[in-house]
Amino acid sequence: MNKILVTGASGQLGSEIRHLSSQYPFEFIFTDVAELDITDEQAVRHFFETNKPNAVVNCAAYTAVDRAEEDIETADKINHLAVKYLAQAAQEYGAKLVHVSTDYVFDGNGHRPYDELATPDPQSVYGDTKLKGERAIIELGIADSAIVRTSWVYSTFGNNFVKTMRRLGAERSELNVVADQVGTPTYARDLAAFILDMLPDFASPKTELFHFSNEGVCSWYDFALAVMEMSGLDCKVKPIPSEKYPTPAKRPFYSVMSKEKAKAQLGVEIGHWRDALQRCIGEM
Repeated sequence: MNKILVTGASGQLGSEIRHLSSQYPFEFIFTDVAELDITDEQAVRHFFETNKPNAVVNCAAYTAVDRAEEDIETADKINHLAVKYLAQAAQEYGAKLVHVSTDYVFDGNGHRPYDELATPDPQSVYGDTKLKGERAIIELGIADSAIVRTSWVYSTFGNNFVKTMRRLGAERSELNVVADQVGTPTYARDLAAFILDMLPDFASPKTELFHFSNEGVCSWYDFALAVMEMSGLDCKVKPIPSEKYPTPAKRPFYSVMSKEKAKAQLGVEIGHWRDALQRCIGEM
């Protein structure tokens, strides 16, 4: 395996894969919509026929969670149908496939970390379309493919919660942040390394599900406090309940995911979210 197609390459995860790419003995093909419109089935087939990738990492996603409640068709095209087209092409041309999914496939009403066997029950259009994308892959039964669910992704690239908190923390003396939604932040660089490390030796007769985030548990309020502290910003963060910050899409109240399967089967070591955040902020 030497040629890897990375879709959604200008997003947070795709950018982190590009950043790490020189450390891996692969030939990378980085694409975004300008180079490959993955919602165009014929374009996907033609790209595979022309470039013959040995593996595909699909980082592309419609991630505007609130806008998806209105823009259902576009969210479905990118999060579901495009995934189906990539999976079909990967199967036809014998390529490995790693697809990135989300904690939003769960209802968020649990109180123990969700493992890969937990029953999905999305509460938003975003979560629903991402689950449909997962099922499109699973129904094809592609060998050597994996779906990696992650949560609360941030990076030195793109727009994300960490950058927003740093910007607002520099502009304001006080911020209100939701304190009753609990999960785990994921540094996109750690997720990128996890995916690139698993690719060479990963083999399975069927599609495997894995959960990956950094270790530990926090609320958005805790996360914001840590960003201010590590950034040296003197901005007071006040905890508020979700009802004080209504959004069009329902957020999971609890979306901590168990990483035991990834650790047991792939031998991965996962760092704590605070350590990962410190590394990221150190680069900003």
